[in-house]
Amino acid sequence: MSTITFDAVSVGDTLPPLRLEPVSRTTLALFAGASGDHNAVHIDLDAVRRAGMPDVFAHGMLSMAYLGRLLTQWVDQRQLRQFGVRFVGITQIGHQITCSGRVVEKFETNGERRVKVEISTANQYGETRIVGDAVIAL
Repeated sequence: MSTITFDAVSVGDTLPPLRLEPVSRTTLALFAGASGDHNAVHIDLDAVRRAGMPDVFAHGMLSMAYLGRLLTQWVDQRQLRQFGVRFVGITQIGHQITCSGRVVEKFETNGERRVKVEISTANQYGETRIVGDAVIAL
């Protein structure tokens, strides 16, 4: 993480992308244990097949955590003022996720200089899985 200043950032600037290892069953098991989210669709092949899906798939919050990592590798977490996402696709076992971000607005609120960043995840096929935004104090 480097020290980013408001004056050094321009609308259109991109954050350094975060490329992750392919999602594995081990990743899902570890995340389930860490988060307490043991929903069967993420860890139980029999249950997910009964639900009509071919295989278990990643927790949406795992991908949101990856986006959190993207942001906190760019700025200190204490600078985050807002962070939200919308889930638009399922991240399957074997998907290699890349997180990206782009500055879309610079503004001031209550004397604090801030930027709004659009963020997203996409798999190795370029399919978007999550979209969102964050507001960061600089």
